[in-house]
Amino acid sequence: MKILFVAGDPKPERWTVPIKELLPEAEISVWDPEGPAVDADYAIVWQPPEALFEREKHLKAVFNLGAGIDGLLKVANLPQNLTIVRLEDAGMSVQMAEYVLHQLLEASREMETYREQQRQGIWKIHRPIKRSEWPVGVMGLGHIGKRVARTLADLDYQVSGWARGVHNLEGVSTYAGPDQLGDFLQSSRVLVNTLPLTDDTRNIIDYGLLSQLQPGAVLINVGRGEHLVEDDLLRALDDGTLLRASLDVFRKEPLPEGHPFWQRKEITITPHISARTLRDATIEQITSKIRDHAAGRTISGIVDTDRGY
Repeated sequence: MKILFVAGDPKPERWTVPIKELLPEAEISVWDPEGPAVDADYAIVWQPPEALFEREKHLKAVFNLGAGIDGLLKVANLPQNLTIVRLEDAGMSVQMAEYVLHQLLEASREMETYREQQRQGIWKIHRPIKRSEWPVGVMGLGHIGKRVARTLADLDYQVSGWARGVHNLEGVSTYAGPDQLGDFLQSSRVLVNTLPLTDDTRNIIDYGLLSQLQPGAVLINVGRGEHLVEDDLLRALDDGTLLRASLDVFRKEPLPEGHPFWQRKEITITPHISARTLRDATIEQITSKIRDHAAGRTISGIVDTDRGY
């Protein structure tokens, strides 16, 4: 079995050594842009170059080092029938739930108000939170979206979820498809985006969508920057349609110096850290799936390239 690691890590041995420990029977190679083909059976990738698919003609499957595969699908010469396997969770969903909860509490518990009072030496107690005033809608009900929705529902927030297909989730009101998107939005004050990026979801968060949320709305975007129409977000903040936004993903990363988002006090910016790939859990998951695939056993996480996830 030959495995090719193609992820642009300056210290690839952090990956290849433990992969070899878990798959001692495998021959592990690191991508060399100037090197020859290694005739790999499997490739472990993150945003691979087109040259990979020009050179390696016998790949049985490609394993993506992340749950989002939009970067991989952009590769122009990606073989049409190649099996693509995305990362499933590997410690990311709990991180995402923590991040979303933190941003929700910042808004619902008025934490910035208390920080400002501290700076001014003011002791003042505001009225307790009423969770009924902070209904949350989670767009996208994959592994991550479900974990986020369940976490918030367990804390007695009123939670709704929306996805392309029908999902059932205990404690969460679920909506499905374009026909139910409006009802979902109107039931939500806090909108959490965990959608995958596809042709159908690109630019989905525009002014028309934001204007359907309840008054005093809050946006938490942990999906992709391309989901959000940036000028529409600024318009919604300017006219009061939106109270605040927490953004962890952007159309261009790093967010350029001078971008208008930097100067908006209503926007919280974090540098794509809401859920980091945990190396040990990722390696364990991928190596287990490679072994199963090589043995002819069914594996989960195979991407439907027509849907984009």
